[in-house]
Amino acid sequence: MECNTKTDLPKPPLLGSKWQFWKQRRYLVAFLAFLGFFNVYTLRVNLSVAIVAMTTGQILKEKLENGTTVISTMPKEFDWDSKLQGLILSSFFYGYICTQLFGGWLGARIGGARVYGVGVAVTALLTLITPPLARLNVNFLIALRIIEGLFEGVTYPCIHAVWSQWAPPMERTQLASVAFSGSFVGTVVAYPVCGFLADKFGWSADFYIPGLVGLFWVLVWLTVVRDRPEDDPYISSEELKYIQDTLGDTSDKKVPVPWKNIVTSMPVWAIVCAHFCENWGFYTLLTQLPTFMKDTLNFNLAESGFLSALPYLVMALVMQRSGYLADWVRSTHLTTTQTRKLFNCTAFISQTIFMFAASYMTAPAGVIFCLIMAVGLGAFAWSAFSVNHLDIAPQYASLLMGFSNTFATIPGIISPMLAGYLVQNKQPSEWQNVFLIASGIYLFGAIFYGIFADGEVQPWAMDESTVQKHNSNAKDTEKQQSESKMTKYTVNPPTSYTNPALNTQE
Repeated sequence: MECNTKTDLPKPPLLGSKWQFWKQRRYLVAFLAFLGFFNVYTLRVNLSVAIVAMTTGQILKEKLENGTTVISTMPKEFDWDSKLQGLILSSFFYGYICTQLFGGWLGARIGGARVYGVGVAVTALLTLITPPLARLNVNFLIALRIIEGLFEGVTYPCIHAVWSQWAPPMERTQLASVAFSGSFVGTVVAYPVCGFLADKFGWSADFYIPGLVGLFWVLVWLTVVRDRPEDDPYISSEELKYIQDTLGDTSDKKVPVPWKNIVTSMPVWAIVCAHFCENWGFYTLLTQLPTFMKDTLNFNLAESGFLSALPYLVMALVMQRSGYLADWVRSTHLTTTQTRKLFNCTAFISQTIFMFAASYMTAPAGVIFCLIMAVGLGAFAWSAFSVNHLDIAPQYASLLMGFSNTFATIPGIISPMLAGYLVQNKQPSEWQNVFLIASGIYLFGAIFYGIFADGEVQPWAMDESTVQKHNSNAKDTEKQQSESKMTKYTVNPPTSYTNPALNTQE
């Protein structure tokens, strides 16, 4: 049973209004992490849009002096079939899957903020040299994307090392959700902007501009953010005390990793399963949606870029509030375990329904609506499983994130290639199979997570100080409940304890 000690937690310092997030450094860290994931996904999504322009002839419109519009078609630059395109789009994840555990270990070892910044910096630099290498040989492009995946693979795991030092327990969900929502805002912006850039300036612009923006963010991040709050020269003493009091001892102790307990823990596998299932549908649409919009719904490149962004716009907007809602629910109504299960399973079941409906829709408006809902409601799932690592094992959270994200990267490798094999004739019936597979995987994830998920610190994740703190909190709660009962009886004693003589009428 989860111990409810919420009333014992220190109150956060009030430094300015909520809009002045820079006055509380943990909120500034969350905002900059949001911009970091914005860049991470811009650097990842750009190829999904650019590859459409790279493999189709560009339509050019020129208006003459007499008012006549001349339409000409430029020949396609690369003659890649659907199978090769699927291989190119999935190549990023071959590298990405290899550095998940390493990123979590490295973040815990030398500091999550530094590892996060370096990972984005190298990815941005490699993005800048993508166009010339792609023109040399397709194998160079595939190799480059694999190397990009290696460096970007450390970003998600090591950010949990940042939160293990910066996020008070009752603010974990909202801070992490704000940061992770940058991924979906980046997707929202990248789809239409990359579509516009490719249409107006050529597909090379889809790599040059995001690469430069990413490098600028890295300079800001490495200048402003520190690995630990006590290393931040601008943090207030009130905020530092609040973070330290709520987190307790976060000193760098070399604790052996209980790998046997981790790999045999069902709550860990519940997170892994949820992460895998959510990413299957997410990566399927992330890499294939522009192509689906063009082939099946007959939208041009600019239109498909804008419409492909709509599901992620909804997801980004929902995710900004879902983290706050989850923390409010678990602090006032439900336990952490109940909250995580409620948010994750509700999201997965909804996604199952809408993805299934999308597979049988024929009207473009209906298909787009179902896909928007299927992706957008995933924000509630991210407010559950993506923070669950910090619930069950705070000191191993970055490693657990790397562990779950290793398995969650597999869909990024398989789903684009599977879609490439299933959709060879660009027929709606072929896309129907893609959506039905995603629907079934969401349903399985809801069932598995609902049975095995947990929100409490696991016994194997408790060191001596954690156990003592847990037991102390339990005693404090029991004492508070006892004192509450005594106060209640003193102020308003039950009838059975009242002296009958005091009730006689004069």
